[in-house]
Amino acid sequence: MAATPGQKPEDDRKHPVDETLPPLKMFTSGLQHVAASYAGVVAPPMIIGPACGLSATETAFLMGASLFTAGIATLLQTLGFWKVGAKLPFVNGVSFAGVTPIVAIAKGHSPHDALPVIFGAVIVAGVLGFLLAPYFSKLVRFFPPVVTGTVITLIGVSLLPVAFNWSQGGNAKAADYGSLKNIGMAALTFLIVLVLRRTLRGFLQQIAILLGLVAGTLIAIPVGITDFSVITKASFVGFPTPFHFGAPQFDVAAIVSMCIVMLVCMTESTADMLALGKIVDRPADERTIEGGLRADTLGTAISPLFNGFANSAFAQNIGLVAMTKVRSRYVVATSGAILIVLGLCPVAASVISLVPLPVLGGAGIVLFGSVAASGVQTLSTAAMEKGENSLIVAAALGIGLIPIAAPTFYQHFPKDLLVVLDSGISTGCLVAIVLNLAFNHFGRKGGTDTADPAPDPHALADVPDIPQQPERGRMDDGETAASSAH
Repeated sequence: MAATPGQKPEDDRKHPVDETLPPLKMFTSGLQHVAASYAGVVAPPMIIGPACGLSATETAFLMGASLFTAGIATLLQTLGFWKVGAKLPFVNGVSFAGVTPIVAIAKGHSPHDALPVIFGAVIVAGVLGFLLAPYFSKLVRFFPPVVTGTVITLIGVSLLPVAFNWSQGGNAKAADYGSLKNIGMAALTFLIVLVLRRTLRGFLQQIAILLGLVAGTLIAIPVGITDFSVITKASFVGFPTPFHFGAPQFDVAAIVSMCIVMLVCMTESTADMLALGKIVDRPADERTIEGGLRADTLGTAISPLFNGFANSAFAQNIGLVAMTKVRSRYVVATSGAILIVLGLCPVAASVISLVPLPVLGGAGIVLFGSVAASGVQTLSTAAMEKGENSLIVAAALGIGLIPIAAPTFYQHFPKDLLVVLDSGISTGCLVAIVLNLAFNHFGRKGGTDTADPAPDPHALADVPDIPQQPERGRMDDGETAASSAH
């Protein structure tokens, strides 16, 4: 069929992922991604800093470095070069999966040596991951809809406790944790976001989360839960000096620990790329995943140069893409540029941090819930009428929810195993892969997967009009979890 006058032929049109938006829309949409990921980026250094014996000023420096390196990793992922980058709208930031082993490494070394040892281990883990990316990406064939749908659902469900914790105030030791004031602000923000999504149209509807966060923050000022002291204490310029805490040191035990973390991050990032690929209607193939893993691991290897940690894709931003249907990777690249600016300008970063956690929690409930909804939609294409697939989903969800429903379940297991076991996304993903192989591959003629039909490339072009959002993680005793899963 011939194209109408003034209309490009269908084959010549850019995919929505590769489209650019007008400058104002590009900036505000990118800022919305920053608002959704900010807490997840700064949470790990907030925990790691005190564990390494850093002062409040040094911990703030570490937070700025994490913002800066998250911006670099995001640009690597969205814009890419050579064979690096999935070139999908992914925000990359500090992975919460590394926090527990990093804290353990810090306890085993003097405050003077802790961060150099950690940075040395992160560099080696990043380089190893970069070399493994071409081989790790071949695992994509083990992710049919019954596996990807389960993992996407787990990502969303795993993030919800983070939003609930934020809604209560974020610090379990605080006197007002879980107060009616905090939960009331979260509920009000939740309602504002839903109303804005229902009543607004066009671009304003797409930035409903940002508008909801702004409205919630303004309402929180007279309520008394907005802290302006962070602005008065922040400096205007602050560059993350390379190797600010000393040259990297290479400790074998620390390297092994961080390499395990890197494998966990790569597993979660693979699942995230498959999820986002479906949402933006550009299914992630082996080449895309290889490029995405290279971006993750290269960003991880570079981060310690600027005093950063291991990076991975942020699942919460998948929810934002699903809700707004703004699929342009250049929007997220803009958010990467904003993160770099925030890392170089602590005053600007402090303005973003004005958003109270209860306000962020109210928006997060909708964002994270949308990720789970996307997973359920993927499962609808997985031939669930077959008993084997229903059993796979049941078992994988059950195992994956253990760290969320019973955080102390694995407390007596070896600490090295906790890196994997404490991530419900990783354990659920492994269970789903193994059971899918056992039920749908082994023993079948030709080794084909007869239980899962070929996924419809348009199946998730439109996900439910529900908002969604660090990263994977759990927050205990004031610990704010972000990434990713992840």
